[in-house]
Formats: sequence, C-alpha cells, structure tokens
Amino acid sequence: MIVESREAKVFAALAISMTLGVVILQSLGNNPPSAGAFCLSRYTRAVPVEEAVLSRAAQPASLWSSIEIYYSGTMSGNIQQLAFLSGLGNPEDINCHYVICNGLGAGDGQIQPTEKWQRQQPVNLDWLSHQPQTSNGEQTIFICVIADVKTARPTLMQIKMTEKLVEGLCRKFDIQSESIHYPGDWR
Repeated sequence: MIVESREAKVFAALAISMTLGVVILQSLGNNPPSAGAFCLSRYTRAVPVEEAVLSRAAQPASLWSSIEIYYSGTMSGNIQQLAFLSGLGNPEDINCHYVICNGLGAGDGQIQPTEKWQRQQPVNLDWLSHQPQTSNGEQTIFICVIADVKTARPTLMQIKMTEKLVEGLCRKFDIQSESIHYPGDWR
C-alpha cells in the first residue's frame, strides 16, 4: 500500500494551479480581466504620474515655480462635475491644472490633467474661491483634491497619488520643497 504524504498532495495542487494561472494570464495577453470583487484592473486605467506631467504644449523648465494643493469642497466629482457645479459647463474652462478624484465620480486617486495644464496656461486667481497661499499665481501649478474636509477627508489613495504627482512635477520643473503648499490639515 502506497501512502501519499500530505505535503506531496499540496505540492502537486500548487504546481497545477500555478501552471493553470500562467496559461490563463498568457491567453489574456494585454487584455486585463474585467473588474470583479478583488480585481485590480481599474488601476490599469489610471494615468501614470509620468504621463500626467506631460502636456500638449511646450513645457519650459522656468514656466512653473510653485505648487498649491487645495480641496474642492465637494464630496464627489471629476473634471466634468466640477465644471458643472461651478457654473462653467465646459470642462475645458475648469480653473486648476489637475483634479485628484476620490472614487466618487472617477477612480480613487485618479489624476485628471485639465485643459489649462495641457495648454500650459496659468489659473485665474480671481476665480478661485480659496485664498491662495502663494504670491505668484502666474507660475503656480494648482491641484484640486476632491474632498469636503468638513465631512470627508481625502482618501489614502488621493494622498498617495497627489504626493507622487507633486514629486513628478518637482523633478520636471525643479520646484523646491518650500514652494509646495498643502492645505493646513493635509494629513
């Protein structure tokens, strides 16, 4: 009578499942599986920071010298929803360079570059409802984080992606850390 050990059975099951997993992934190729209960495919649609920093217009290194992060004052949103809420209607007119979403309106931590960023245009400071911390709005990159801090703090993914974006912008435009302004209650 041959008795198979438990370890041999576990090892065989592991080898078979790993082989089957490789075959399935190879058959999918570059097509990620559809979103499911534990699927991370939604993050494959996120814009990488390196790509978000780029724009259609020329980006001279001296164009930007500071970064200001502020809250939208809304519990949800994306570029289109912020344009509608502000009465602009046209997402191209939104008055910031980036929107960082919170999962309610777009993916959690999703970075949305605006048309102002794509065209490398400054923000109109008179339009902003918050008080800018910087004195040189012409050379300031404005990042709007979708959050209403009275009822909902920014998500961990928003914080992480905002900091990655700021890091990428600082590298690209040689912006010093003392020229970065976060909201007072950022963390």
